[in-house]
Amino acid sequence: MKKICIALLLGGAGTAVLAQDVSSKPASASTKAANRQIIDGLDMGDRRDETFSTRGFVATRTDPVIRAADGGVAWDLSRYDWVKGDAPDTVNASLWRQMKLLKAHGLYKLTEGVWQVRGFDISNMTVIKGRTGWILIDPLLGQETARAALDLVNANLGNRPVTAVIYTHSHGDHFGGVRGVVDEADVTAGKVAIVAPDRLIEEAIAENVIAGNAMGRRATYQFGSALTPGERGQMGSGIGPGTSAGGITLLAPTDLVKATGDTRTIDGVTFEFQMVPESEAPSEFNLYLPAQKALIIGEIAVPTLHNIQTPRGALVRDALKWAGYLTQAVRLYGDRSDVVAASHGWPRFGQNEVKQYLTLQRDNYKFLHDQSVRLMNAGLTAEEIAETITPPPVIARQWFNRGYYGTYSHNSKAVYHRYMGWYDGVPAHLDPLPPVEVGKRYVAAIGGQAQVLTLGRAAIRAGDYRWAGELLNHLVSAEPANGDARALLADAYEQLGYQAESAIWRNMYLMGALELRGKPDAPSRLQGLDLLRATPTPMLLDAIATRLNPAVIGDRAMTLNLVFTDRKERALISVRNAVLVPEMDQAEASPTATLTGPRALFLGLFFQKTPVAQLESAGLKVTGDKAAITALQAALQAPDPGFAIVTP
Repeated sequence: MKKICIALLLGGAGTAVLAQDVSSKPASASTKAANRQIIDGLDMGDRRDETFSTRGFVATRTDPVIRAADGGVAWDLSRYDWVKGDAPDTVNASLWRQMKLLKAHGLYKLTEGVWQVRGFDISNMTVIKGRTGWILIDPLLGQETARAALDLVNANLGNRPVTAVIYTHSHGDHFGGVRGVVDEADVTAGKVAIVAPDRLIEEAIAENVIAGNAMGRRATYQFGSALTPGERGQMGSGIGPGTSAGGITLLAPTDLVKATGDTRTIDGVTFEFQMVPESEAPSEFNLYLPAQKALIIGEIAVPTLHNIQTPRGALVRDALKWAGYLTQAVRLYGDRSDVVAASHGWPRFGQNEVKQYLTLQRDNYKFLHDQSVRLMNAGLTAEEIAETITPPPVIARQWFNRGYYGTYSHNSKAVYHRYMGWYDGVPAHLDPLPPVEVGKRYVAAIGGQAQVLTLGRAAIRAGDYRWAGELLNHLVSAEPANGDARALLADAYEQLGYQAESAIWRNMYLMGALELRGKPDAPSRLQGLDLLRATPTPMLLDAIATRLNPAVIGDRAMTLNLVFTDRKERALISVRNAVLVPEMDQAEASPTATLTGPRALFLGLFFQKTPVAQLESAGLKVTGDKAAITALQAALQAPDPGFAIVTP
């Protein structure tokens, strides 16, 4: 059961990097021109970020390689050392500047008694000196990088125990390294507190439990998991240098914060909390340290425009609430904070700077929301809004408002979809043909594959890569084995990637080119069992229901009583009409079968399809029709962790 794919549970953040794509091509003349032009719109004289990102540096590791438990590389601090000097032709100059800042790594002092470890993973770990030990905020994505970060703290600031861990929100890169910094036995014994916003466990699981495989697969494209960092490859993620390849863990909170204004005194340090749910995460809070005049803002204000809907997939976030929380943060903390630090990127110092930062980020999300809605109410579709909406210069010229992670194009569509859904009101879009069929018809209407290729080559020569992508995508959909079409579409995607200011847009374009060229890909990340153990049984049973293949189960009907002895839980599974319905705390008087045992054995039964006889040997008690159980197993379709993204 240790190899159950956590993609079921979490839209994974990435995997180990594979070999460089040797078939990548240089920047075209059009891309060179576009990347030169971007410099004209940038405020290169604003050097504040360079100062803020290096201020307070204490030390970093001597050995840049952080090893995983199996001896492999969990993270390499030197992987972006080559990012220096002027931007090459194959990288957007604005993104190049962002990566030069994000590549910095080490321990940094924010203010008296508060430090951050940055560059050890996609996220930051904030460290606060308590009366007797360290209080850690957001222990990174992987336990190996978190352990290395804590080792760096102890080596330079003095060895102290960890007395508390605080999770700011329900995404894995903010709790995944917890077992690298604390022992579960100490948490159980009350020696270490784990503080989190209300419903963190439920939301950490719920956001990805049903569609986790699809999210995990798309996440490999978002984070460029199969790309090597390089001038023609991966350029970080926009909010951090990249994702570590270590193990993701989770320990349940011992203390949940539920209301704005709530306070806690943890190891002698006073914290005030601001609840910000349904913004960047469904369960999230900010923290204020009044004695230190420091605001730890989690992830609702980072040095880039964030995502209202992530390309990997997730529920659409509420941009209006997001802006409202930033307004509230300005009111609560703007005049009381000398430093603001997030769990990504670098801090900002000085009361005026803090207030301006929060205010202008608020204005960015508020403008994005309000103008998307205004244009929607004027009759524009999501695609038309994305082509129209542009932030005013006072917002756009701020480096921290630029689209290194989220983009106005993607986010305006997300706002539209939150209010209006996928349908834009055009009847032709109500029941469109699927991509393969529409591709065949477009190719035929244009005059056949040779003509499409001719037009595609002409578009690429003209630097019209968006049109080339649209045109050639129809041909690849219609004829996925057409090597010329795949090669040309890969070329178009590659140039679009080179021009992208958003790191994750770059990753997705270059990963698309990689797939089209038939290069090795990265599967969804396998993670530890902590999230699986933390998943409530009803969610696991709902996930089983989404795997039922109606063509295999046919008209077979059955009822299964499930008894989880280790959790003192009971459930009923009913199968009829090709629908699986789970019900907790229910049982059938005369079921098809009854299964009794620890929940881990049921995971093997339903997720790994371990034979019933083998599970009986391991302690599962089965009475009734075992053939029905086997029939149900056969009808459960395991997700494909490596399905194609850009080809049919």
